[in-house]
Amino acid sequence: MSYIHNIGAYFLMIAEMFRKPTKWSVMKTLILKDIDDLIIGSLGIIAFISFFVGGVITIQTALNIDNPLIPKYLVGFATRQSVILEFAPTFTSIIMAGKVGSFITSSIGTMRVTEQIDALEVMGINSLNYLVFPKTIALLLYPFAIAIGMFLGILGGMAACVFGGYSTLADYIIGIQTDFDTFHIFYAFIKTFVFAFILATIPSFHGYYMKGGALEVGKASTTAFVWTSVAIILLNYILTDMMLG
Repeated sequence: MSYIHNIGAYFLMIAEMFRKPTKWSVMKTLILKDIDDLIIGSLGIIAFISFFVGGVITIQTALNIDNPLIPKYLVGFATRQSVILEFAPTFTSIIMAGKVGSFITSSIGTMRVTEQIDALEVMGINSLNYLVFPKTIALLLYPFAIAIGMFLGILGGMAACVFGGYSTLADYIIGIQTDFDTFHIFYAFIKTFVFAFILATIPSFHGYYMKGGALEVGKASTTAFVWTSVAIILLNYILTDMMLG
């Protein structure tokens, strides 16, 4: 029953987030700050992970199709499909659940512990709109970070392919271009928008409704990471079945 209660409270939080909006002059500043903290601050780790995971995917693919009858361009093809369809939108989002999600939960949870949220309510401010809405809007730019991850993942695969001697640059580029379906990009970005909303709201929920002191802030961050990851994996399955099944 507690899970059902939490799900109900989560949807009530989302509805309350849009009620009684904060002044635009204040909201604009909050959104820009959250873009800097959540998106720009995450570009480095996304770029680093994407580049090297793209290289690992290429190496593993090349080592598993070493049959001379199999064309070498399939290395580039498999890397492109893996990076665009699954790694960039889904696994990067799970990593971001640890970085971005923990940051959101701990920052809001700390405000709850220090009674800053109560102070906002006393001043007549809708604290959910003030705290959660800017993060939701900021994470609408998350697909741009994922697009960079896609590019660097394929680039990392190219570097590993050429410098590792697994295939020629020409074969790799042919593989990238072979049977390219633009719907796969659309599918990846639809997933990314959904995951961005999950990354903004579930950690906010656990931070906003946490109880206790400083120790519970850490526990709430861990719980938020777990449930955000579970939601991303489940929605990934549902969206994949709906759009590609």
